[in-house]
Amino acid sequence: MKFICNTKELSNACNNVIRAVSTKVTIPTIEGILIECGSDTLSLTGYDFEFGINTILSVDVVEPGAIVINAKVLCDIIRKLNTDEVTIETNGTSVSIIGGAAQYNITGIDADDYPELPSVNSTKKIELESSLVYSMVNQTLFAVADSEASKPIYTGLKFDIKNNELTIIGVDGYRLAIRKEAVNYTDEPVEFVVPKKTIRELIKLINVDENTNIGIMMSKRHIVFEINNYSIISRLLDGEFIDYEAAIPKVTKTTVLINTTDAINCIERTLPVIENNQKNPIRCLFDADKMRVSTVSSLGRVVDYTHANTSGERIEIGFNSKYMLDALHASDTDEVKIELVSPISPAVIKSIKNESFIFLVLPMRLKNEN
Repeated sequence: MKFICNTKELSNACNNVIRAVSTKVTIPTIEGILIECGSDTLSLTGYDFEFGINTILSVDVVEPGAIVINAKVLCDIIRKLNTDEVTIETNGTSVSIIGGAAQYNITGIDADDYPELPSVNSTKKIELESSLVYSMVNQTLFAVADSEASKPIYTGLKFDIKNNELTIIGVDGYRLAIRKEAVNYTDEPVEFVVPKKTIRELIKLINVDENTNIGIMMSKRHIVFEINNYSIISRLLDGEFIDYEAAIPKVTKTTVLINTTDAINCIERTLPVIENNQKNPIRCLFDADKMRVSTVSSLGRVVDYTHANTSGERIEIGFNSKYMLDALHASDTDEVKIELVSPISPAVIKSIKNESFIFLVLPMRLKNEN
C-alpha cells in the first residue's frame, strides 16, 4: 500500500476517528486505526466493539492496500509534521511515514485481524437538519444518566419520530428533559435509544455554521449516522423507557414566571456552603413576587432572594441544586415558567413563549429548619 495525501486533512480525520478507538480494552488491534486504500480514496476506521467512526478522504493512491496502525502513534506523528503532504507506504506490516525531511518507520498490524463492523442493511433513510439535532441534543443530553445505576436504558437519548414531529428525551430517574420540533417525516413511526457517548461524538462532528443534513439508518440492534464524509455506527440500547408523556403532571397549583439568569444567579450563590447536593438540598419558597432560596450545612447557612411573579398557592419545595441549575442553563431562554403542584411532585420548567422543551426535576424532602 502507498498513498500521498494532505497532512492537515489526514490529521483532522485521525483526530476525529481516534475518539472511537478503545482506551479500556488492551487489544492491540482495536487500539489502532484501520487504514484502507481504494483506487483514489482513503478510508479510516476506529471501532471499540460498541461504537465506531469511519471517514473517507480523497488521496493520491499509488498502490491500494490496508493496514492497522496504533491510533495514538499515528495521530502524534501526523500532527507534528510541518509539511503540506505526507506519504505513507507499507511493506508487509512495516509502515513508512514520510513528511519532508522526517521519516518514521513503525510496525503496523495485519488488517485481516481488525474486527468487522456490524452491518446495517436498511432501505429507509431518515434525513434531519444537523443544526436542529444539535440544538435539541443540547437541551436534553444533560438529563441522561452517566452510569447504569438506575437503568441501562437511561444512559441513552431516546429519539421518537412520528407524524411530522421529532421528540428527543433524556432521563436519569431524577430529572427528565423533553424537546419537540416539527420535521418532514410521514413514514411509519420509529423510536430508538442511542448511547450518550455516541451522541456526544455525533455533535462534535456538527458544524453549526453549515446547513447540512444528518442521514440516519438503523437495524434492530445498530444505527448509523452519516454527516459530511463521516459515518458513526453504534449499538442501540434495549429496555423499557419511561412513559414520558404520562410523567408530566396534569394539574398545576402554583405558576412562577422568573428571569432565567436571576434564578441561576440566586441558586449559584448558595453553592459555597453546599457540601453534598444529595445531603444539602436548596429550599425554594415561591410566594407573591419573590423566590427565596436557602440551604444549610456544616459549612454554614445562606439565604437569598430574587424577583419572581408567582400566581396560585404559596409553596416551599426542596431541590438538588445541580439538577435545577442544569435545567435552567439548558432552557436557553430569557424567562422560564415553573409549574408546581406540591412539595413532593416534580417541578415542570417550560419556556414562556412555547412548549418546545419541557424539563421535569424531582424534589427532595426537606427537614424542618430551626
